[in-house]
Amino acid sequence: MRLTLADRNKIGNAVVYIAERVPNLSKTKLLKLLYLMEEYSVKRFKTPFLGLPFEVWQAGPVVKDIFIDLSETPVILDGYVEKEVEDGKTYIKATADFSDDEFSDNDMTVMDDILHCFGKMTAKQLVEETHRKDGLWYATAERNHLLEGFEQKVTNNSDCQIDLGECLTGCSQEFYREQMDFLKLSRAYGA
Repeated sequence: MRLTLADRNKIGNAVVYIAERVPNLSKTKLLKLLYLMEEYSVKRFKTPFLGLPFEVWQAGPVVKDIFIDLSETPVILDGYVEKEVEDGKTYIKATADFSDDEFSDNDMTVMDDILHCFGKMTAKQLVEETHRKDGLWYATAERNHLLEGFEQKVTNNSDCQIDLGECLTGCSQEFYREQMDFLKLSRAYGA
């Protein structure tokens, strides 16, 4: 995934914002909160929050590049957060101060609302939330015949992407898709 400097700043600062407000922020918990922010932004404002590709993995929706960044030496998040490993679990700590330069008022509402509703949940509870049978992760996993492999623990990831536009209809869906097309184009040209 190619990101612009503005993308990197927004992603990094979103993670800083979360890390400053959620104690014991595990990698799994962070990834689920980012997904819930994306889904909420699409449903409420018909616009992407970060506009990142969320794939269907066994533990829920995951942005592969962010997962890799948090599993190895951070590149995308370098200068924003650091990892601490305790008892085999990875925790995320902010190393920068939050900057709201890349965030709209709607973006701030999205982060605050999601952290208010879900910030105190455990990683396991967040996985259950993102696996709801009426949710996009479940629908995408089912449509792509992934559920059985996940349940039998014979696979833990896929490259199937969740289409967040599926939660919208009509003009709202068209508006969201136009926003995503603009993001892809700006990223392709490094704008």
